[in-house]
Amino acid sequence: MLFLYFLVFLLFLVVILLPRKSNEILSSKLALPRAETRPKEKISIEHLPEELLSNILSRLPSKELQKCKFVCKSWFHIIKDPHFVTNYYVVYNNHIVTNHDLFVIGRPFPSSKKTFISLLSCNSNDNITNKNKEHVPSKVLNPPCEYNSDHEYWTEIMGPCNGIYFLEGKPNLMMNPSLGQFKALPESHFATPFGGNSLMDYTGFGFDPKTNDYKVVVIKDLWIREKGEEHLGWWRTELYSLNSNSWRKLDAVLPLPIEIWSSSRVYTLVNNCCHWLGYVEDELGKRKDVVLAFDMVNETFRKIHVPRVRDSREESSATLVPRDESARIGVVVHPVRANEKSYDVWVMKDYWNQDSWVKVYSVGPVQVISTLVGICGRDQFLWKNNNEELVMYEAESGKVKCLQVFGKNDSLRAARYMESILSLHRGNEFSRQCVSIDWVHDR
Repeated sequence: MLFLYFLVFLLFLVVILLPRKSNEILSSKLALPRAETRPKEKISIEHLPEELLSNILSRLPSKELQKCKFVCKSWFHIIKDPHFVTNYYVVYNNHIVTNHDLFVIGRPFPSSKKTFISLLSCNSNDNITNKNKEHVPSKVLNPPCEYNSDHEYWTEIMGPCNGIYFLEGKPNLMMNPSLGQFKALPESHFATPFGGNSLMDYTGFGFDPKTNDYKVVVIKDLWIREKGEEHLGWWRTELYSLNSNSWRKLDAVLPLPIEIWSSSRVYTLVNNCCHWLGYVEDELGKRKDVVLAFDMVNETFRKIHVPRVRDSREESSATLVPRDESARIGVVVHPVRANEKSYDVWVMKDYWNQDSWVKVYSVGPVQVISTLVGICGRDQFLWKNNNEELVMYEAESGKVKCLQVFGKNDSLRAARYMESILSLHRGNEFSRQCVSIDWVHDR
């Protein structure tokens, strides 16, 4: 409600005070008698310039903005305009919001798969250590009852992509937490061939600006079982489209030979391409890191070679990350075993030139970090410490903040929370499948 009062106050200044003030200044400069001044012209809200209204409305949080749609028809059309929706995402998150809130998933109980989804209000200017913990304000998602059980769980966060998030798990789902929209994806109807077995699925999520569509791509690592033994089989790729709310097989061919280490813990969407860290073997059987990219627009794969950033997988861990406002890809490398860890940050300066990799800096040693689980801002890294607690580390200042969120069995994942008024609704059929969700304060 405070934001609505703020909005009314701004409009009051524009409509009432500014015209009055301008008349007073004009009268004083011209030194005209009061009797000769013209009557004041009143300006109604409906006749304010659209650019001015758009600028004021774009400063409101998404929930308050949704209420403004019902003030008058002109406001409704402004807020629903696709250009305003896109501009709001950029302006509000990059120029209005000063603190970076976090979107977090985790399983706090070791004996349960039930996943809690939280929003953390983080002020990165606070320096909180293990000895001086303060309360970190948060809200917990209250999902629909059919998704609030031990049988429903999620393992990875992908996003934000224009404020939309994809949660990989059971079930796979898209959501816009700003609008409280929660959409479970349908199951793929493509069966595994007879005698085949899908050992691993590698998932990517992104946006196709050409068709205004949000897509989920799944690479299936299929193996063949013969005589009780599993033999290397083939890859199969499937793609989900939000516009059609359906899956289809992709004819896109992977740039073989390649193997994928795993899905990235950190969402890395750059130039409308999602990415996975993989490897190839040379003539001597030695593994070399590579990056597999999938273009959401052209629906094609690309293999990107990575320089030698680590000696071995057993000694060092490598994680893909987005860099420079998601304009480039990077790799964070740190030791697997060490009480105090230093880490290196590598960046491919030119996204279309795989020979442009450089090491931009090294950080550490830092005692609290263990496993990288997210990125928030340019140099704010989200780590899991040895107590399985979420920790924010600022590389530039060296500040550490313990966020008092725990996740057992390596279940913590985190991403920056971004406000968005982009709706997941696509037609009447989808509207019936999109469930509303609420956030409740944890304390």
